[in-house]
Amino acid sequence: MLFRRKQPDLFDPPSRLGSILAAPMKYLARVIYRFSNILRSPPGAKNPPVRLVCISDTHCSTPDDIPSGDVLIHAGDLTQKGTIAELQAQIDWMDSLPHPYKIAIAGNHDTWLDPRARQTLDEADRNGTLNWRGIQYLQHSSTTLTFKSQGRTRYIKVYGAPQIPLCGGSDFAFQYPRGQDAWSESIPADTSILVTHSPPKYHRDMAQIPLGCEWLLKEVWRVKPKLHIFGHIHVGAGRERAWWDEAQKEYEAIQASKRKGLILGILDTSAWKALARMVVYGAIGVAWDRVWGGETSSTLFVNAALMYNNTGVVSNPVQVVDL
Repeated sequence: MLFRRKQPDLFDPPSRLGSILAAPMKYLARVIYRFSNILRSPPGAKNPPVRLVCISDTHCSTPDDIPSGDVLIHAGDLTQKGTIAELQAQIDWMDSLPHPYKIAIAGNHDTWLDPRARQTLDEADRNGTLNWRGIQYLQHSSTTLTFKSQGRTRYIKVYGAPQIPLCGGSDFAFQYPRGQDAWSESIPADTSILVTHSPPKYHRDMAQIPLGCEWLLKEVWRVKPKLHIFGHIHVGAGRERAWWDEAQKEYEAIQASKRKGLILGILDTSAWKALARMVVYGAIGVAWDRVWGGETSSTLFVNAALMYNNTGVVSNPVQVVDL
């Protein structure tokens, strides 16, 4: 054949037209959801305020424009091949940065950190030890950060976990079969900042074919941390706030429905009803916030991937959060 159609990569971003044609109601729900979130006022920073600098998916790059802050958090995929040499180089780079606290978790590319995936490395790359220097490495574990200012003391608990739904070969670290529950009751209830490599399903995730974890989303519903930092899905880089209310439930139910194509999707009366409920509940949430000054529990989702799509170029902006 003179011309061969390129096989799409699992992580390639879908086009806007492709998303609309495949699932018009899901696309419309995403647009309304994001607009409604813009109308709601986010909670302000507490006293003393803490500035978090969030990065992920550096894949061996060492950007020189990392903003200053109180805490630097890396949400995994420090490396490309996952060798101990690549990991140590990334650790040394992070350690050279001026942030008082530095935290990291593993991603699926950080092969050496997972004893099962480590066996896929060349024998010369399997042995050795890492020097984490001033980095706090979290693997299904927590750390509590202390901040003091003007006679006030603030404690922030951070929990980190690396596991992701299966998306690659045996050289990918910390994978579990897609659909398996690897999260329920695993995150401490008093967690303020959650750091995972996988996104919760439907949030800063792939739009057309979500690759995040539905069980992680359920666990976040249970814990409701103030901030959830992740990466993995480069195209999802950015942030959005989830308000834990009925509008949120309707939005996620629409995203979880089966794709029906353009015509069947538009004619799906159940989807239109769910969308109407989402709009009504969203309007109530905005009124509760803006008119009556009420408060609703929320979580700021931050996909901190620095890698731009699958270009191999680290060019996404660093996400800075004042908590």
